[in-house]
Amino acid sequence: MRVTTDFSVIPDQYSKHAPAPLQEDGMAIMSFPFYVDQLKPGTQYLHWALVDDDAIPVCGFQWIHWAVANVPVDALMFDMNDAQAVEIPEDFSRMMMSMVPEALCGRNSTAGSMIGSDNPQVYMHYVGPQPPDADHYYKLMVWESEQPLELGQGFWLNQMYHELNKAQINDPAWLYLVGRQ
Repeated sequence: MRVTTDFSVIPDQYSKHAPAPLQEDGMAIMSFPFYVDQLKPGTQYLHWALVDDDAIPVCGFQWIHWAVANVPVDALMFDMNDAQAVEIPEDFSRMMMSMVPEALCGRNSTAGSMIGSDNPQVYMHYVGPQPPDADHYYKLMVWESEQPLELGQGFWLNQMYHELNKAQINDPAWLYLVGRQ
């Protein structure tokens, strides 16, 4: 499996540089598009997370920007001639429930007790990079599976990791992207 984007630096509209209409509670909320191809035969579901390990020295923990599980591959195929190619469209985070109701939104770091957001439009979806100290590297990890994971809406990333481990799915495809200060 391979994960790609059309950029290596996260464009402004998906980060802290987003215009006000694309922000909620000071956070960018429009998710960026990406592509997944070279899926293994039999892959039925995709699961992913976007994290910032460069946040550890700043706030003391890995910042979770986006967590998604149980997205059916057949709902997102963009080339009917290539059953192993999927496009995750721009703003998928906010459109996901209407596009693919069986998919699951995980909580991001704004939901934790350190931040305590009470706005599900923020803590249950993508929130864009906001590096305060320097450019950060963001890791987008994508896993594939034949069966859905046993999770519920609003899962925590560690729960997804446990379910992936139970299913012996431990080898994500990943991609580093830069978020500008």
